[in-house]
Amino acid sequence: MTQMLNIALAGNPNAGKTTMFNALTGARQSVGNYPGVTVEKRVGFVTHNGLKLNVVDLPGTYSLTAYSQEELVARDYLVKERPQVVIDIVDANSLDRNLYLGVQFMELGIPLVLALNMMDEVRKSGKGIDTRKLSRLLDMPVVETVARAGVGKTRLLEEAVAYAEARGGSWKPLTISYGPDLDPALLDMAALIEQEKFLTDLYPARWLALKFLEGDIQIRNLAETVGGVGRKLSEIVQKTEKHCRATLDTTPEAIIADYRYGFIASVTKQVVTTETDQQDRIAVSDKIDRVLTHRILGPSLMLGVLYGMFLVTFTIGDIPMGWVESFFAWLGGAAAELLPEGLLRSMVVDGIIGGVGGVLGFVPLIMIMFLGISFLEDSGYMARMAYMMDRVLRIFGLHGCSVMPFIVSGGIPGGCAVPGVMGTRTLRSPKEKLATLLTLPFMPCGAKVPVFLLLGAAFFEGAAAQVLFWITIGSWITALLVSWVLRNTVIRGEATPFVMELPPYRLPTLKGVCIHTWERAWQYIKKAGTIILAISILIWAAMTFPTLPQEKTDAIREQREAVQIRLNSVEEPDQAPLQAEITRLENRAAEAALKNSFAGRIGAGLESITRWAGFDWRVNVALVGGFAAKEVIVSTLGTVYSLGAVDAEDTEGLSKRLQKDPHWNRLRAVSLIIFVMLYAPCFVTVVAMSRESTWKWALFSVAYTTILAFSLSVAVYQVGQMLWS
Repeated sequence: MTQMLNIALAGNPNAGKTTMFNALTGARQSVGNYPGVTVEKRVGFVTHNGLKLNVVDLPGTYSLTAYSQEELVARDYLVKERPQVVIDIVDANSLDRNLYLGVQFMELGIPLVLALNMMDEVRKSGKGIDTRKLSRLLDMPVVETVARAGVGKTRLLEEAVAYAEARGGSWKPLTISYGPDLDPALLDMAALIEQEKFLTDLYPARWLALKFLEGDIQIRNLAETVGGVGRKLSEIVQKTEKHCRATLDTTPEAIIADYRYGFIASVTKQVVTTETDQQDRIAVSDKIDRVLTHRILGPSLMLGVLYGMFLVTFTIGDIPMGWVESFFAWLGGAAAELLPEGLLRSMVVDGIIGGVGGVLGFVPLIMIMFLGISFLEDSGYMARMAYMMDRVLRIFGLHGCSVMPFIVSGGIPGGCAVPGVMGTRTLRSPKEKLATLLTLPFMPCGAKVPVFLLLGAAFFEGAAAQVLFWITIGSWITALLVSWVLRNTVIRGEATPFVMELPPYRLPTLKGVCIHTWERAWQYIKKAGTIILAISILIWAAMTFPTLPQEKTDAIREQREAVQIRLNSVEEPDQAPLQAEITRLENRAAEAALKNSFAGRIGAGLESITRWAGFDWRVNVALVGGFAAKEVIVSTLGTVYSLGAVDAEDTEGLSKRLQKDPHWNRLRAVSLIIFVMLYAPCFVTVVAMSRESTWKWALFSVAYTTILAFSLSVAVYQVGQMLWS
């Protein structure tokens, strides 16, 4: 630590900042102007325990966005002079409003000490502030002061000096989620800024992205001077602004303000108490929260909302889902008639239409589910669900901020683990972040949902909504229990306080909800038409080659021809047994060809182990493909059962084929549901996990989830067989 310590005093106008400056420095002050502007510059000197402190009184500001000369001066001083610590003087009577500037300091990463000024007036008004808890929540020193009487000034200097020494000049930016409409844009912009090294020597990349979205003139003008990066950032901003106006009828700047105040509200709810009845002052959102986030009533309502969403999804979606399945069945039949028999027809009918059609058949259900999720997000209720879940998560070694990554990953079915993994960046504790990373793949993401929908429709007819509801509950329970084990074994560590943004309630617009629904559905459809299509063709090839040896093909053909001769020689009433024999021979030929293929050999090789969980070689092929992408499980089963279907008139959907297959039953379906719910995350998620942690932990996730999934599937299947045999 140097013998001269630079301290900056900051705060809103009329918060008592200059009064505190005078109390600290007395007559040891100099007054001038900042270079090139008329804004007054006040500097004072203090000696504390032999250390000389240089105290700068920054202009009073409400924000760090360069709307005024004062704000620009304050920001430029902070990033260019980089004081060892900033003391934020706040009017404790208006904590919510004054903390808005403090949150921006935290996002910038500045070492910050919070001075709660005018605490005498706070007490007179019948309110109280738990400063110790506030310090834990914000991860910074908090000192009670009364500037005009000099109360707290000595402790303030002690805390500031100690914190400056502890931080050693390091900046640690706070990351706040700004919701599904802005977070993807912020990620893209921050990555671009880091790649181009645009002002990253002065500002954190995400902070610059925020300023771009807020319309900061200085940052935008600087970007224009460096060419391509400014143009690319502006394009992202324009696209985001257009999207926000279309979906939420608002601007990115307003959304940012809402989420910042939501973050602040989450803090103040936990630390501010009042002895007087101030019902008339409570905002509408707070009144609603008293019911929706009630300790007992809130979770019950949350479960009811989830169950209702599933019920609506299946009640409404069943009919259009049947239409889509019938369309692809018709399309497969039409393609089979148009194309000559051979490999091309097999690839088109069995590989492409059978595989991709199986995935796209669930689009109606997925869209209805996304519609419900979009409504919950746009209304602000999703954040309340996270707020309520913190009480539960802390018991299992997780953090309240883990909730949003879980929800994004599929905590409400239909999400994706990749953005969920990225969302763990908001967690301050590396141990809590790692525990979240290792357990969020258990959530029923949009890629797993088609598998659950398929098995639910096939073996739990009329109860598919209940099945998906309990799968969701089971995923959460498993994630929490595994997290508890991990946090008490391989990733021990102390829990950190919970702070989360609670945006105000909004009435979602129909247009906005529809756009959000279509965006999610289009991503699902696009994946089916690209990645899943490519993998389906590869799996079809793996299930087609190598073909059966000629002698085996000839032997089966000769048997079939012999039966056909007999069939032609008998009367029609006696033809049924012989026709059944021909069908049996054709099915045997199709199955022999599949088992002889590369995929069939892999599946058959694993069958001696997987049969303990009720999985045969067909299921094994699908599950191996699922390591690449979980949607492949449905498309592969569609291809397997298409290749095995020899009746050209068979236009039934995959669920009906599974129902009729003698090897399938409800117990086997439950075992497969458990395995798919828990086993290894898809390849893209594994890569994302390695970037947020290390490859060691990412591969550990693949191994331990697969072992856990198989162990539970075996236990359920074997116990089920003993009970019902």
